[in-house]
Amino acid sequence: MIRFYNTLTKQKEEFTPLEGNTVRMYSCGPTVYKDATIGNMRTNIFMDTLRRVLKYNGYNLKHVMNITDVGHLVSDGDEGEDKMIKSAREEKKTPLEIAEHYTKLFFRDLERLNIDLPEIIAKATDNIPDMIEFVKKLIQNGYAYETSTAIYFDVSKLDAYGILSGIDVRNQKAGARVEVDKEKRNPYDFAVWIKAPENHLMKWDSPWGLSYPGWHIECSTMSQKFLGEVFDIHTGGIDLIPTHHENEIAQSKGACGKIPAKFWMHGEFLLINGGKMSKSLGNVYLMEDIIQRGYNPLVYKIFCFTAHYRNKLNFTWEGMDAAATSLARLQEGYYKHLEGNKTISQEVIQEYKQKFLEAINDDLNMPLAMSVVWDVVKQPEKSKQYADLLLDFDKVLGLRLQETQRQETTSLELPPEIEELLQKRKEARERKDWAMSDSIRDALKEKGYQVIDSKEGMKVEKIK
Repeated sequence: MIRFYNTLTKQKEEFTPLEGNTVRMYSCGPTVYKDATIGNMRTNIFMDTLRRVLKYNGYNLKHVMNITDVGHLVSDGDEGEDKMIKSAREEKKTPLEIAEHYTKLFFRDLERLNIDLPEIIAKATDNIPDMIEFVKKLIQNGYAYETSTAIYFDVSKLDAYGILSGIDVRNQKAGARVEVDKEKRNPYDFAVWIKAPENHLMKWDSPWGLSYPGWHIECSTMSQKFLGEVFDIHTGGIDLIPTHHENEIAQSKGACGKIPAKFWMHGEFLLINGGKMSKSLGNVYLMEDIIQRGYNPLVYKIFCFTAHYRNKLNFTWEGMDAAATSLARLQEGYYKHLEGNKTISQEVIQEYKQKFLEAINDDLNMPLAMSVVWDVVKQPEKSKQYADLLLDFDKVLGLRLQETQRQETTSLELPPEIEELLQKRKEARERKDWAMSDSIRDALKEKGYQVIDSKEGMKVEKIK
């Protein structure tokens, strides 16, 4: 039995697909106007773990993830300019160039983290005609109205608005949410379609003139297009609950009278040294920063498994060091079992499999699942059966244990100057002088050597 926490009902519920053996799932993907942070990647690791757990349980997947390449304004209050346009202006590129560049980087990071791709990747700009038809339906059903600047959704027409976040719009002060457009009927009405100013770069012909979609309409449109009016699971970060996901539900109810997903699942925030990630604090980290520090990207993945996806996770470099040690221990344990010749009873193997299954099926309890993994790793009797069991677990973990089997460690005879640099870098890392450590790593790279940090310390490989 699988149980997931459902944000919609505020409780854990037993999960079974609505139809047959296929799970239909929608995940809010990136707005491709800037680099995805490690906080964004935590949400994607949660999404990947959910996919892997469902497949481990024998389900097929029809999973859609959107790529927002238009329509996401800089404020959730329907004010400011489109994030794509803003980024294009700042970087002196076209919106298409911005979208292509950051989409490519996003998928590069997913591959680094061994994250499975959804079956359907849907770009907003590829689905504009469908969005227009969706807006038409909202107007026909009496849930949307036109002003001189936009088409707005009328939240007062709903039986309830705020069922995910619990907000009661009837008790909110009129000024609680900024009313940029004085033609709005209610403070919480939101734009589903926006009329473009003459100099706006991204706009399409529509019944309302040259215009472009609101952020929320794309997800309602594409989830319904690819998955139907009601599907199994909708995922995203916890920050999407109060606005984006509330508005998705509102739009779907306006179009067909139904809440689009049976289960709504959300990943919690990643903290940085106990606080928020912020440009002003200089602590916005990307996967590239992790790699530049010498970590295998999968170290970050195993780091994320130290906390439940619904709990905040505090990122520190000390925590990453511990995670690097954990990954090395896991790989080493797999090797040792692979070389073992002991025979283990099937009862013992099945008991471990059952414990692991119960952990992952209890709302993706990865910390508990990892405790089962470590029990197997540290077994004193070394057996290929345990190695095979770890590979079975890796179907969920996605840590590429099978691939580590093919990696041979070779000892290099290093020139004295390289040995000296390695020693200086080791001392810098012990002092937590990351700037010096990074500088020496770059110097080594220029000389043709790649440094890899592991449990045993620094390893160095000749760059081919």
